[in-house]
Amino acid sequence: MKLPLILFLLSAVIPIFFGKIRSAPFWLCLQAVALGWNGIIRHDGWSAHALVMLIEVIAVRAVIAPLCLHRAIRRRADPNFDLMPSNLFTWAIGIALITLAFQFGGTAMTDVGALALGIVGAMVAIALLLLSTNDSPPAQLTALLFMENGILVFESLLPEPWPLPVHGALTAVYLVSVGVGSWLIGTPAAAAPASAAPVQEEMQ
Repeated sequence: MKLPLILFLLSAVIPIFFGKIRSAPFWLCLQAVALGWNGIIRHDGWSAHALVMLIEVIAVRAVIAPLCLHRAIRRRADPNFDLMPSNLFTWAIGIALITLAFQFGGTAMTDVGALALGIVGAMVAIALLLLSTNDSPPAQLTALLFMENGILVFESLLPEPWPLPVHGALTAVYLVSVGVGSWLIGTPAAAAPASAAPVQEEMQ
């Protein structure tokens, strides 16, 4: 059970420190693969619940969300900037927050539980750090989706998996976040010329 959690952690930490905004859809897809792998292990095989969860993770989090984010980033035509500013100050804060998150996990649980709880804490810390250091709309949406993926890792800490209606509600929230966020960050580039036209006419 540790391997998918480690893969999920790497797919969250590496893009924050070394990734570019245009690579964010790939890292979201990799996180979804790790989530699906962890879910199968968590449910001890191919049960009906595990199959439904796997379909949801692959269809929504590994396909729909990365594609929507990719299209929105392309429509904005922004430079391929760093996901998080590459400087010693932000790196030091990021490392400190991740270390602190795993310290809390280690004191609360042991073995796999500590790793999962540490990853949940690290995801929240990473998302908040990204939200506070990068005001670009694509980076803000990426941080939100990272945090929502961390919610599924939290499920692995529970004695019993969430019922299917809860999974459905979380999926609906995720789809709304992806849809609205992609629409908002993808429209300004097209709307800017239209809004600038009346101003130019008044100046003439």
